[in-house]
Amino acid sequence: MAVTNIAILGTGMAGFGAAHAAHGAGVRPVMYDMHDHIGGHTASYEFPGGWIFDEGPHVSFTDIERVRNLLAANIGGKHQEFGTRVNNYWKGHWIKHPAQINLHGLPADLVTKILMEFVEVSRRAEAPPVRNYEEWLYASFGKTFSETFPMEYTIKYHTTTAANLNTEWIGPRLYRPKLEEVFRGALQASTDDVHYITGFRYPSRGGFVAYLEPFRKIADIKLGHKVVRIDPKARQLHFANGTTAAYEKLVSSIPLPELVPMIVGAPPDVLDAAGRLTCSEAVIVSLGIDRADLIDAHWTYFYDRDVFFTRVSTPHLQSPNNTPPGCGSLQAECYYSKKYRPLDRRPEDCIEPVIADLKRCGVLRETDRILFKHAMHIPYANVIFDLESTPSKSAVHGYLDDIGIGYCGRYGDWAYIWTDQSFVSGENALQKVLGRAGS
Repeated sequence: MAVTNIAILGTGMAGFGAAHAAHGAGVRPVMYDMHDHIGGHTASYEFPGGWIFDEGPHVSFTDIERVRNLLAANIGGKHQEFGTRVNNYWKGHWIKHPAQINLHGLPADLVTKILMEFVEVSRRAEAPPVRNYEEWLYASFGKTFSETFPMEYTIKYHTTTAANLNTEWIGPRLYRPKLEEVFRGALQASTDDVHYITGFRYPSRGGFVAYLEPFRKIADIKLGHKVVRIDPKARQLHFANGTTAAYEKLVSSIPLPELVPMIVGAPPDVLDAAGRLTCSEAVIVSLGIDRADLIDAHWTYFYDRDVFFTRVSTPHLQSPNNTPPGCGSLQAECYYSKKYRPLDRRPEDCIEPVIADLKRCGVLRETDRILFKHAMHIPYANVIFDLESTPSKSAVHGYLDDIGIGYCGRYGDWAYIWTDQSFVSGENALQKVLGRAGS
C-alpha cells in the first residue's frame, strides 16, 4: 500500500531535501516548524532600512551538479558568483588563508620554528598513532604551528580543547600542504589559492533563504508548530499549541538531544546517550556601517583569545542588495556551549564588546557611523565532536532506525555538513523511511 501521509519536522535545507524527495515519489508532505518562518538554520531576516542578514554566514559552493542546478533554478539563475576570499587575524597580522602556507611577514623566530617542525614531520618514516584532534594536528603540522593557530581557534570555535575532540569531522577543512608549499609561503608574499572553497554563489536578492522559497509549493507547511511529543507506536505528533497530527512516515531535522526526549517510550540508555551529545551555541552580532570598504574578505578567522568574536563575515560582499547603497555589513560569531562554556550574558550584551574589538583590530574606525545593530542567539550552531560524541550518536541513531524515524541535517545526522550536504541528507532520510515501508 502506498504511503500518502509523510510528516517532516523542520523547514531548513534538510527538511526541504526530504520534501523534494517526497515530491519526486509523488507524495505531498506536511512540514512542521516551530518558527513563524521557513529556513531553519538557513533563515534570512530583512530589517527596516534595507538590511538583510542570514542566520550566520551561508554560501553555496556545492560541487553536486544536480543540487547546484536545482538551487540556481529556484532563484531563476539570479545569483552573485565569487572567487572566495578568506583571511586570518593573529596578533595584529592579517594572514591569507590557510595560514600554514602563508607565513610570510610573521615574526622570524616563529616562522623558523614552524618550518623546522614541518621538516621534521615530513621526514617521519611512519605516522604516529592519532587518538584525538590534538595528536592529529601535531602529526600534521608540528607543535608550534598547531598550538599557535588551529588549537587556539579550536578553543574559540568548539569551546573545548583539541585533545577533547575526535577526528571524524575534519575532512577537507584543514589543508595539509606539501613541504615546498610551506617554504614558498614563508619566503614570498603571494601564494596560490588552495582553500577548500574556491568559489561560491549567493542569491542576488532575499538572502540565502531565497534558495528555498520555491519549495513551498511542493508541501503543506505549518508554521508555529513546535513538537513536544512523538508517539511512534500510534504514529502521532503532539504540538505545543495543543494540536495533534497523525503520520505514516516521519523525517526529522530536530537536534537529537531535543528529539529523543520527545519520543514516548525512549529507553533510559538512549536518553542518556542523547544527553551526552553537545553542540555549540552562538550569538551572532550583525552590524550595518556607513561605508563598504571594511574587510576585503568574505570571512575572517580570529585566533586571539582576547578578541571577543571567533569569525567575521561580510554580507554586503555576498550581495550588494543585502545593504542600503554605499553601506557595508559585518556579522561576528561569538561561540558558547552549555557543556564547556555556558553563555554568561544576554545576546544584546555582546554587541558593544564586538564593536570595541572590531575597532581594536582595525576593522572599524572611530569615525564610522554604525547604522544598524542586532544580536541573535542560535541555540544550535555547530556539532562539538568531543570524545563522547561517536558512541552516543551511534546509540541514538540505532534507536531511531529501530522505531522507523528518519533523521537528517546537521543536527539529525549529527555531522559537520554544509547546506548542500544537508539537502541530500534530507533526500536520503526520506528514501530510507519509504524503503522501510517497501514503497
